[in-house]
Amino acid sequence: MTEIWDKIIIHADMDAFFASVEQLDNTDLIGKPVVIGSRSSRGVVSTASYEARVFGVKSAMPMVKALALCPHAIVIPPKMERYKEISSIIMEVFKTFSPSVEAISIDEAFIDMSGSQRIFGTPEQMGKKLKNDVFEATGGLTISVGIASLKFISKIASDMQKPDGLTIVTPENITEFLTPLPVSKLWGAGPKTVEELIKMGFNTFGDIRKAPQKYFSDQFGKKGIHLWSLANGIDERTVTEQGEAKSIGKENTLEKDTNNINEILFYIQKNADNVAHQLRVKFLKAKGVRVKLKTSKFQLLSRQMTLLQPADTSKELFDAAKILLKQFEIKKYKYRLIGITAFDLVEAPKQRELFESPQKVKNRNLDIALDGVLNKFGNGAILRGSNLKVKDNLKYNDKSDD
Repeated sequence: MTEIWDKIIIHADMDAFFASVEQLDNTDLIGKPVVIGSRSSRGVVSTASYEARVFGVKSAMPMVKALALCPHAIVIPPKMERYKEISSIIMEVFKTFSPSVEAISIDEAFIDMSGSQRIFGTPEQMGKKLKNDVFEATGGLTISVGIASLKFISKIASDMQKPDGLTIVTPENITEFLTPLPVSKLWGAGPKTVEELIKMGFNTFGDIRKAPQKYFSDQFGKKGIHLWSLANGIDERTVTEQGEAKSIGKENTLEKDTNNINEILFYIQKNADNVAHQLRVKFLKAKGVRVKLKTSKFQLLSRQMTLLQPADTSKELFDAAKILLKQFEIKKYKYRLIGITAFDLVEAPKQRELFESPQKVKNRNLDIALDGVLNKFGNGAILRGSNLKVKDNLKYNDKSDD
């Protein structure tokens, strides 16, 4: 008789998702090194097919380096709407297995299958059926699946036999599975933490298991307790269903690094226009604004604030962003990415507020006019006069959209 697990968590992760979709849509690309991203000098690899990965091409790698490693790679700009379309199909498949699905990106999710063995069979049968259903629903895309009784172990397991893998870690095999794993597999341990652990003599999960929890607490605080717990096979986190998007953002990767405040404000204003437009289209308002800057050395800096009242106009977002920019040491770095995000979103009333100030009415009317132009002609069809002089001095490169 098959043992019934108290808790079953699946982590399902599509294989080289963006590149695989391109190969699905264009069979001439099958078997060839496909790299998704921009060929520009500042382009970054979004996804690489497995044929490109054998040359050392990886996600988040500068495109210049990727093409040096694999000069014959076929570079394709991302088609996000198409990827979102396929993602929706995949997520619907997941929901046929369990109502408890936690999507953690466009192409991966946790699925809580606890208590469903009498319906779907053994964990192995669950995994095989899930893989088969995704393959059929998408017309040929493969997915790698990890199954365990703990959330983080299922995530590690899904990466063990990519592509098209199925790895199952039974409750009794957790210690055997974890002991030899390198500390780089610890969920939540970034490169700096991994480097510190190795310097301290901790190379594997097994090494950490030999140390007392207090030692890690003293060294890393709460994070240390988290890392020690994972290495010891302790993870109380559950699968949490995701609601509607909690933020809307827009960012740009620049052709040339800058710390010129006027240039930064140019991008902030343009992105505020875009974000405000998206908010109004979706009948949402934001209770908070966040500004994100990435330095030329890829250090990510951000500042955020809560607004006095929910906002959906460009001016309100831009004014908040200008306040936040004063909290950065702008001249200390040069920046390669500039972004603004509206967060903590709430539903906006369909009718105008009764006592809006004349200035707010003016701002809203301007934005409504802007909406009309954008809806008809698309992004980039209109530019504020105040930005024309700045734009003349910039090579504008609109790349990223959250």
